[in-house]
Amino acid sequence: MIDFARVQKELVECSKDSEGSGIKVSQKSDDLVQLMGTIPGPVGTPYDGGTFQIDITLPEGYPFEPPKMQFKTKVWHPNISSQSGAICLDILKDQWSPALTLKTALLSVQALLSAPQPDDPQDAVVAKQYLENYQTFVSTARYWTESFAKASTRGIEDRVQKFVEMGFPEAQVRNILEAVGGDENLALERLLQHQV
Repeated sequence: MIDFARVQKELVECSKDSEGSGIKVSQKSDDLVQLMGTIPGPVGTPYDGGTFQIDITLPEGYPFEPPKMQFKTKVWHPNISSQSGAICLDILKDQWSPALTLKTALLSVQALLSAPQPDDPQDAVVAKQYLENYQTFVSTARYWTESFAKASTRGIEDRVQKFVEMGFPEAQVRNILEAVGGDENLALERLLQHQV
């Protein structure tokens, strides 16, 4: 049985420090099983300047079982599937401990972006490129970051303005747009649900 009180506490802890760390966790739906994590790309890496969204699903046994995480944002990295977003990271598997939190798990995923482990790849093609042609790997990872992880802030601002003009509160609009990855249709659906 999921410890929902703990999950709520973890969400509050994450939001307290989100300005400093850039790491956020928000609900994707009314239950606390489907969540969305957001991490900034680490400075000095090809992922620098990107914002990466990670789907989080809490299993029945959380916190005694690890959360299931996968990148929603496409990323070029040896330990992350370029196709599905699956993450190869020990703490999301057999090294999980109930002492860890969603935030520490996301920090570990962020650290993985800084320090790829090509000898234990999730994506063999990316790992081969990393080992055999590092400069091409860096260029490709940078290109993917530019293409998939850098949402135009102007585009977001336009969307926020559009929803505010429809009569929705700005703070709520921003939170929901972030939680749904900027998807206007999903955002509108969520905003309308909150009005009921």
